[in-house]
Amino acid sequence: MQRRELIKGAALSGIVGGLLSFTISADDLKNPDSEAAQALAELQQTMDDLETEFSSPQWKLRTPQDFAEARRVLLHATMHALQCWLEGDPARPFFTPFINQHKKLLGDNPDARYYSAVIDDQHSYRIRGNLADATYTSFTIELGAGTDGDGIGSTLNDTQFTADENGDYEIIVSAEKVDGNWLPMTKGASSLTTRHYYEREQCINNDRLHHIPIAIENLDKVPPRRTPNDADIAAGIRRVATFVKGNVITMNNKNSPAWVSRIPNQFVPPKKDNSHEAITYASRDNVYSMAPFVLGPNQALLIRGRFPKCRFSNLVLFNRFLQTFDYEERSVSLNRAQTVYEENGSFEMIVAHKDPGRPNWLDTEGRSYGIMFWRFQLPEGDIPPLETEVITLT
Repeated sequence: MQRRELIKGAALSGIVGGLLSFTISADDLKNPDSEAAQALAELQQTMDDLETEFSSPQWKLRTPQDFAEARRVLLHATMHALQCWLEGDPARPFFTPFINQHKKLLGDNPDARYYSAVIDDQHSYRIRGNLADATYTSFTIELGAGTDGDGIGSTLNDTQFTADENGDYEIIVSAEKVDGNWLPMTKGASSLTTRHYYEREQCINNDRLHHIPIAIENLDKVPPRRTPNDADIAAGIRRVATFVKGNVITMNNKNSPAWVSRIPNQFVPPKKDNSHEAITYASRDNVYSMAPFVLGPNQALLIRGRFPKCRFSNLVLFNRFLQTFDYEERSVSLNRAQTVYEENGSFEMIVAHKDPGRPNWLDTEGRSYGIMFWRFQLPEGDIPPLETEVITLT
């Protein structure tokens, strides 16, 4: 008999229930309702409320595709919340991959791996890891009393900590300064985000065999985790609901940073400022520039520019919910290693519905509109302006 059939048979025959009946007291049976049941209902209500909001004017959803992708980003946020926050315990932290080819949210990046761990300012931690040949590695403390966050706290990048000749490093996260690699603990800390950027001809997230060793532990010895009870599970479910509620959002004129263009097919000049300090999961080392593209069936958008001297840069195509287009099978992003340059060092990229027969094609998947998102990391000096031109393809 297969194991699955054995377990199924045991459950159906009442063996399990019979065994458990000897361990359940009368008090346990008095109240079949529970806090966890209420929390699960609240999570469902959060999702129902968002479903209702999708039809509101502020979301500006118009097509069946818009609504379908709204539900997709809701589920992707829920997926991450379940993986990271349901069992999250600041006393016993663990790193969870933030994004992958099939979990996209909050402006994911084909050229980067991100990890997230639940922490708080009542503990001190040790991070151990390896640079794993990354172009750039950093750590950011995310703030907020709840898991919806409230901006960013302390940050530490690989120019500010030391790794050995093999790329191994150890970092202490604490309120009190220590010798060696130290990330100051910020009051109000709720989680820790790591960033591992790569500039390769193949985007790092399509390299399924590449491993980034990283781990986190509490510096204080803590007892084994107790068996989760009703209140513990309810608290975890509520953390999930808070993350979903706080991170399935739409940009509008009130909450959009200055680097977001409101003019289709035209970028705001990218420049270093502090506008994303209050944006949870933003990177302090990045300069951003974002603009919508709107293109007819035979139209394409030319983007002309020049990369500044910086640690990393790329352009990525998103849907309206800041989810990357399909980068497993299409070219929807370009970093400096992937870009073909003109003789003078400048570039010309083209956003188009079909292969235009020229280098640096960014594939729209046939979408008439979407978002173009630039990252310039630790740029030196001014960033050259990005010129755009809508053309007709024959």
